[in-house]
Amino acid sequence: MSRRTIALWGAALLSLAACVDLNEDLISGLANQPYPTPDVFQALVNATYEPLRTFYAQERGFTLTEFGTDIYTEGADGSYKYVNEYTAQLNPDVDFIRDTWADFYRAINTANTAIAQAPTVQMDSSLKAQRLAEVRFLRALYYFDLVQMYGPVTLKLEPTTTASTQFTRAPVDSVYDAIINDLKYAEATLPYVAKEYGRATKGAAQHLLAKVYLTWQRDPDSAADEAAKQQAGDFANAADYALRVINSGQYALLPRFADVFNFNNEKNAEVVWSVQFTNDPLTTGNGNQGHLFFLMEYDVLPGMQRDIANGRPFKRFRPTTFFLGLYDRTKDSRYQSQFTRVWYANNAATIPKYPSGAPKFQLGDTAVYVSDTVLTDSAVAARPYRVYTPRTYSNRIFPSLNKFHDPFRLTVNDVRGSRDFFVARLAETYLIAAEALLRDGRATDALPYINAVRRRAAIPGHEAEMELTAAQLTLGEILNERARELAGEMLRWFDLVRTHTLVSRVKAYNPDGGPNIQPYHALRPIPRTQMDGTTCCYTQNPGY
Repeated sequence: MSRRTIALWGAALLSLAACVDLNEDLISGLANQPYPTPDVFQALVNATYEPLRTFYAQERGFTLTEFGTDIYTEGADGSYKYVNEYTAQLNPDVDFIRDTWADFYRAINTANTAIAQAPTVQMDSSLKAQRLAEVRFLRALYYFDLVQMYGPVTLKLEPTTTASTQFTRAPVDSVYDAIINDLKYAEATLPYVAKEYGRATKGAAQHLLAKVYLTWQRDPDSAADEAAKQQAGDFANAADYALRVINSGQYALLPRFADVFNFNNEKNAEVVWSVQFTNDPLTTGNGNQGHLFFLMEYDVLPGMQRDIANGRPFKRFRPTTFFLGLYDRTKDSRYQSQFTRVWYANNAATIPKYPSGAPKFQLGDTAVYVSDTVLTDSAVAARPYRVYTPRTYSNRIFPSLNKFHDPFRLTVNDVRGSRDFFVARLAETYLIAAEALLRDGRATDALPYINAVRRRAAIPGHEAEMELTAAQLTLGEILNERARELAGEMLRWFDLVRTHTLVSRVKAYNPDGGPNIQPYHALRPIPRTQMDGTTCCYTQNPGY
């Protein structure tokens, strides 16, 4: 392969996203090897996984999926507050929007290349079929994220081998047809248990199929009103595929919610599929960065300093008052389990002193307490340590989501976490089943699935009190339950868009985003690089 051909091939990977200098000398390890060999085919399959780490468990992904919703608003720091505020700065030039598009199409083109090469690769047929199913699963996942964020998108199912500026936006239904076709192939071919943990599995394909059917709404604009739109999905199929996962016998809800995110238990029975990270800085990319963004500013408070155990607080995302109020803390363990509210003194130099000169507390004692109830001024003053109550929460001080806590980073300021990121876990599968059955008109059948999740979340002895009745089971309550169970797991913006509640819930519960949000914000803008790099007829989403 000539150097000129290599340059064109490398440019083609990016041609959907931007104009590329075709004279740039692009050399890749894969491009320098002869096609089609088993080693190159396997390398292409592995390379299709890599772009997952550019979105999942990254600030980019958290910003586009948790920020600007009913459960998360802005903390003190960060350069992307306009994503939460829905101002004019949320536009086609935003790098998170541009780079997500580019990275996912890069992944899709890698998948397309592997799929195109597969027929002529000489290797074990069953292994080849499995690898082919993996890349088709991944291609479906990338397209599913793209179509949810951008609406009609370019649909490419063959590899791009030459630079082009001619692209169109395929109808949403066509994109979903391709997604389902890929996922059904993956389901039929993949095993439930992969020999190498982290590769796509049958259960992952079934879980994603359930979510795709729950989300896909054929011609939703033809629905006469919002009530009709709520019934536009294929809920029978969504329920069917969710129940295939649940009834497979391959997965189980852990006995305690707190155990799901135990750092030492990340390969547990509840995980259907996860994106892999490691503690090797040479192979983990940016690492799982979820530990950074949900933490309050503990490290400048009396008796405290930043350390590895407590984390590096970027204070990007603050839970809304609505979100914190969703938990009945007398019977639901999830508030206590996933929010850090107490910090213990680790800095003797800043421990406050009484007039006598004696320290008010010692190392290892409580230094900061974020109360979940309103206390009187006298009760706060009586404590020797710093106390915050709901009326003194701020964009710097708030209960801190600890699902992604990572006490094993290499240095105190290291942003690279090593824990896996759960893309699909069984508790969500149960909630998908409940939503699908409810929206399919089978509320009685839906109850056991949401109640299984709620019973598991109960403080011991309160399991029966956590169960909902048929009268309490509404779409709104399912959304509330998904917030309690799945907060921070890069699902919320998609949930609100899918249920046509983004505008109403942000207006009601997000004081920073509510004043500006409009119906068109249910889609992200098409990146300007794509618009400028296409010679004809690539339309922008309304409102941008």
